[in-house]
Amino acid sequence: MPLAVYVLGLSVFALGTSEFMLSGLLRPIAEDMNVSIPRAGLLISAFAIGMVIGAPLLAVATLRLPRKTTLIALITVFGLGQIAGALAPTYEILFASRIVSALACAGFWAVGAAVAIAMVPVNSRARAMAVMIGGLSIANVLGVPAGAFLGEHLGWRSAFWAVAAASAIALAGVVTRIPRIPLPETKPRLKRELAIYRDPQVLLQVVIVALAAGGVFCAFSYLAPLLTDVAGLDEGWVSAVLGLFGIGALIGTAIGGRFADAHLFGVLFTGIAASTVFLVALTFLASSPVAAIALAFLLGVSAFYTAPALNARMFNVAGAAPTLAGATTTAAFNLGNTGGPWLGGTVIDAGLGFTSPAWAGAAMTATALGATALALKVTRRTSRDRVVARGATTGSGEHVPDEAAGSTVR
Repeated sequence: MPLAVYVLGLSVFALGTSEFMLSGLLRPIAEDMNVSIPRAGLLISAFAIGMVIGAPLLAVATLRLPRKTTLIALITVFGLGQIAGALAPTYEILFASRIVSALACAGFWAVGAAVAIAMVPVNSRARAMAVMIGGLSIANVLGVPAGAFLGEHLGWRSAFWAVAAASAIALAGVVTRIPRIPLPETKPRLKRELAIYRDPQVLLQVVIVALAAGGVFCAFSYLAPLLTDVAGLDEGWVSAVLGLFGIGALIGTAIGGRFADAHLFGVLFTGIAASTVFLVALTFLASSPVAAIALAFLLGVSAFYTAPALNARMFNVAGAAPTLAGATTTAAFNLGNTGGPWLGGTVIDAGLGFTSPAWAGAAMTATALGATALALKVTRRTSRDRVVARGATTGSGEHVPDEAAGSTVR
């Protein structure tokens, strides 16, 4: 793995900490800004909405710009967004700062993923993405619990200042370690890149990613009140449990990245099915502190176990447009990160309690499982059609390698 890929993973640590740390800061933010917890939860959705809009928008806007310069500009804007959030005097300004930060975060993810994929061979794509996602996992292990700890002891604004400092370190890494990547001799054509959105496989993969991510984060976004109000844990436990989720995420990313290149659909099926089971179990066992803590860890494992495969498959089906493939994956994840917390807040507001987001999340992941089965069916049918077409052209029945070759459930 090139050193630059690890630098991108380090940068993602700062991005991921900001994206997910609010799950442990909802109560202090709600109290300080005089809003309800579900309304404070909309700050998570605000970030996700910015990611959804920003990923394809900035991917298109920077299509012909130098990759390193683009990464430097985006991580700088992201850091300034954290400072704005730390200084925000009102909920509305904090909301706006989250959107600005998310736009920069989305652009960095999209461009960074394209850079990482471009630097490795095809059969190492999932491992390269696992390194980047590993930065996100470490953010959940260290950054998110640290944010919750800072929020509890020094106020929630201190967490934003800490992320701003981490962004400055990431900026230094990008400036000094990311090589200048020459633009392709043939300039990227926007029309050709946008053509991927006419491919049903690309659109189906967007649905799978959004539902798989959204189901887990529907429950994760309201994990703190579930732990305190349902499981009966002290607030001091929240940062520790969030850290345990992150440890699970790191383990899941490592395992998924190791096996996804060879068993792509196998990883998708087992990971999404496991998330569904754990979410259902959480609804029944949330009143038990031991069960709630264990299931938080297992959800981290299952959610991030599938992440390298979800990313790699998008690059497989949208290979003709690598920049927009990365942007589309980022947008799809954050469609889920938008819809999940929104749905979780909706069922809480309906009076169904803090366990209801786990039920809603299980419904989303179960639907993702069905969409994955459909994607496998379409992939196998497309593979057979290509073999038949190739055989008709060459007069033989020779095998045609394609995405399905490494995707058998084993």
